[in-house]
Amino acid sequence: MKADRLQTSETTSAKFQLPELLAPAGNWECAKAAVENGADAIYFGLDRFNARMRAENFTEADLPELMEYLHSRGVKGYVTLNTLIFPQELREAQQYIRSIIAAGVDALIVQDIGICRLIRHLSPDFPIHASTQMTITSTAGVEFAESLGCNLVVLARECSLQEINKIQSQLSYRGSSLPLEVFVHGALCVAYSGQCLTSEALGGRSANRGECAQACRMPYELIADGEVVNLGDRKYLLSPQDLAGLEVLPDLVKSGVACLKIEGRLKSPEYVANVTRVYRQALDRVMEQRQKAEGRGQKEALHNREKVKGAEVKENILSASSEERYNLEMAFSRGIYTGWFRGINNQELVHARFGKKRGVYLGEVIRINNEKVILRLEAPVKPGDGVVFDCGHPESKEEGGRIYAVEQKGKETILTFGRRDLNWRRVHVGDKVWKTSDPELDKQLRQSFAGEIPQYQRPIQIEVYGEIEQNLVAIARDELGHVVQVESSTPLVAAHNKPLTPERLQEQFGRLGNTPFRLGELTTNLTGELMLPVSELNRMRREIVTQLDNLRRKPKRWQLNPNASLSDLLPSLSTHHLTTPSLIVLVRNLQQLQAALTTGVDTIYCEFEDPRKYREAVEMVRQQRRWGDREIGRWGENFTPSPHLRTPHQKSDSPTPTIWVAPPRITKPGENWILQQVRSCKADGYLVRNYDHLEFFADERCIGDFSLNVANPLTADLFKNHFHLERLTASYDLNINQLEDLLKSSPPDWFEVTIHQHMPMFHMEHCVFCAFLSSGTDFRNCGRPCEKHEVKLRVDAKRLVDRHRIGTEHILHADAGCRNTVFNGTAQTGAEYVQRLIELGLRHFRIEFVNESPEYVTQTIHQYQELLKGKITGSQLWRELKLQNQLGVTRGSVIH
Repeated sequence: MKADRLQTSETTSAKFQLPELLAPAGNWECAKAAVENGADAIYFGLDRFNARMRAENFTEADLPELMEYLHSRGVKGYVTLNTLIFPQELREAQQYIRSIIAAGVDALIVQDIGICRLIRHLSPDFPIHASTQMTITSTAGVEFAESLGCNLVVLARECSLQEINKIQSQLSYRGSSLPLEVFVHGALCVAYSGQCLTSEALGGRSANRGECAQACRMPYELIADGEVVNLGDRKYLLSPQDLAGLEVLPDLVKSGVACLKIEGRLKSPEYVANVTRVYRQALDRVMEQRQKAEGRGQKEALHNREKVKGAEVKENILSASSEERYNLEMAFSRGIYTGWFRGINNQELVHARFGKKRGVYLGEVIRINNEKVILRLEAPVKPGDGVVFDCGHPESKEEGGRIYAVEQKGKETILTFGRRDLNWRRVHVGDKVWKTSDPELDKQLRQSFAGEIPQYQRPIQIEVYGEIEQNLVAIARDELGHVVQVESSTPLVAAHNKPLTPERLQEQFGRLGNTPFRLGELTTNLTGELMLPVSELNRMRREIVTQLDNLRRKPKRWQLNPNASLSDLLPSLSTHHLTTPSLIVLVRNLQQLQAALTTGVDTIYCEFEDPRKYREAVEMVRQQRRWGDREIGRWGENFTPSPHLRTPHQKSDSPTPTIWVAPPRITKPGENWILQQVRSCKADGYLVRNYDHLEFFADERCIGDFSLNVANPLTADLFKNHFHLERLTASYDLNINQLEDLLKSSPPDWFEVTIHQHMPMFHMEHCVFCAFLSSGTDFRNCGRPCEKHEVKLRVDAKRLVDRHRIGTEHILHADAGCRNTVFNGTAQTGAEYVQRLIELGLRHFRIEFVNESPEYVTQTIHQYQELLKGKITGSQLWRELKLQNQLGVTRGSVIH
């Protein structure tokens, strides 16, 4: 009978699934702050292989205790292993993964494709979450992650609600039900995660290795056609406002996303408590509204309300948003905005006036009298609050202090400060006043996670069954599906007074103070008026708590194959016939292409802003081929091209170069027309740069570009042997030692290495052209300044205290999707390493150009041709071209 009761008591799931609320935890205090303020799960890093190496982080030894604590509170724990893994680190990563799985962690958040393969090889059921560092922006990307064995995908922050809904719809149509996760709050990276090489290029601190130097938060000058554009106080051109999805929460719930993620593993416990509590309460309100709407009746009524249901919920959200917005701004704020959720608005995404924490805006200084500040308040303030005075130079040290007294006179507010607390010569009329500290709020937040007694309780459902002369049976279940059954030790008797009414049972079973539980729904199934001593009800309640707690504390037992090994996945190092080293040239306009054709290079890549010009490029190369074929037919195999097409010292074994073209690096739903435009040029092959390209160009000749982040042999093997790419471009995060390790652990003829380039640093949805050279919001109304101006960015030396790397003008390009790339203004070369790489078997070397003149292109190609032939050394080439003596990017982050 008990088993039957357990079976029949199963309840149906709600029609609308509340998304999981996922909070960050950089240390134990942050973990407690998240748990006690309503997080459903936390994510955290260990001391290696995570994208926030500056956080305090946890250790492997912490895992058992941390996971037991989280699970006892009904909270999941996800470990971040969201960096690229280099060849020599794979065995350590394997041991890390085994420890994590054995500790009962709920999932790993992973960037590296090879690591996804390794996890699934070690365990068939351990959950893998595809990190936002995997740059997934489309249905094809989600399905790619699914093919790796991922159980959830964290979409790129740049996806709008409309795009999220489109991805969900396409997944449903294709029969996939892989859950999606989105960031809902916190710092916005201006560059696509997994595609930012800025920190690596400028200082060897790779964002793909957890060491982002936040170059996006620096002030920049905008140089258009050689002249500095006067932008007034707007200097932080690449620093977005912080993401706050509170206003679109009903739409996110309606979209069906499975998890809402809060950014902030470098933030304080107060930040974690504050933001988690705001979103917990808002999410609960959204769900309450949805459940009310569902429970009102017939389908017609629901249909009639569908148009306004979202607005009704949003109104409830906004009714409390004044306090919530205040709390979010006090937690941490560079300004808060809905990011890309509502689509692209380049005028609002980046206000460009500062790039650091501000807080709540109080107003502007009207007067200064007797060391008192007068202003018209726009937000509440009280004695003890801390403020800062913003005079328009956020890069400099700013004046600030704590308020001693607040006096209201009409519409004006007088702020008094402690004597000698401020340097009044540095406070001015017109300064903006920001509230940066609220000790009272901080105290409340700290109290929310202080002590050992649980403060946030999660609901349990209890069903009670009973009839006379039988034991009372209580079945309890928590939100995670744990079920326990408890019986009274004495039978029920007929009640002469005080029978077991639903109200009385509610009162006794609801006494769950000092436990992680609160009573949710209570269902009674009693036959007749029955009685049981209160002491027995209390004992049953305590037993329910004990049994549920014991169940929750048990570690997750994932399958872990003891015989599986990294070695099983490593590619075979078969011997290959070594050919003459080959030079590959990437050009970015037709003039550069024409210059390259005069040099006799074997392979040319084109990456143009306008893919429509690819047809002309292909035709130019085909004309070269037709001319070459005629000359060979006329003169035989010992043919040498004539001087008008190729200078005498630039002879080539092949007068027939192949041309490969590059689609834009990002593909979003609805952008296949760009790929169709690219393919219509009928090039010899295509540079594959994302998961959509793998699918769209599957029947074409393809080479994997650097954006696939191939950093180890497991990733290389997948793309080479499963997707049949002809070659792979080694990740730009590899330094020379790591690159050598890659060539030793995989067949070297799989790869090409970029040995000369202007590093593509920022690749971003944010359009600088639109934001600062137009008044438009996006491509529909910006007037296309990208087609009219040559634009560069330069670190603003006047505003920087640290004046390193000033003067370099970084090149800005837009692509067909209106996405911007900032290229490092200083070219970099790996010329000195070429001979070592040739000795290791590498035969394909790439050089890239951005905006160089045709003459410079010709000269540079010639120098590298001489280098590959052994006629000059790498040191000679470096001196002649006056380039940085580095391999593609600055040395890898493991060395630094």
